[in-house]
Amino acid sequence: MYAKCVGAGACDPPHLTRSYTRNNYYGNPEFDNYPVIYVSWNDVAAYCAWADSRLPTEAEWEKAASWDEKNNKKNIYPWGDKLNCQFANYSGCVGDVIMVGTNKVGQSPYGAYDMAGNVWEWVADWYDVYPGGDQNASQGFGKKYRVLRGGSWGYINGHVNSAYRFTGDPMINTPDIGFRCAQNVEIP
Repeated sequence: MYAKCVGAGACDPPHLTRSYTRNNYYGNPEFDNYPVIYVSWNDVAAYCAWADSRLPTEAEWEKAASWDEKNNKKNIYPWGDKLNCQFANYSGCVGDVIMVGTNKVGQSPYGAYDMAGNVWEWVADWYDVYPGGDQNASQGFGKKYRVLRGGSWGYINGHVNSAYRFTGDPMINTPDIGFRCAQNVEIP
């Protein structure tokens, strides 16, 4: 879908067309169902607008990644409280991105795949401390960094838990940053 946006002239192509270990990644049909990587926050915001959607807020992302309404609890990871390579692609499980939805048992209670590991995901928010948090922790950030959630294939387990937040300059693009879009839902 990202390639269609590029073809329509509404999106810039990824900054590199390779992945960490694959020289021929973006544009190769073999990887059509893999995350788009090497995209900046501005790139993904343009794509989501083109797709008549938007980036999720940080709160929406975290709820979709961790809140188990059935059991009325917040999970450490999208699927529960234990972690291994059957649940998520992290810390060298594969050593590169994998196809979206490969780890079926790693699904969140909302049915979302890859909310932990695989790629960091851009969200809509500027980085700031959570309400009630240490206000000194955000000094100097201002509207300089965007929030990334979910960890990636190259990060340890502490970075793939549902509550972990990471900062990213909106212009960066790496082989472990991707995105997902969100849409508003009308509740009757």
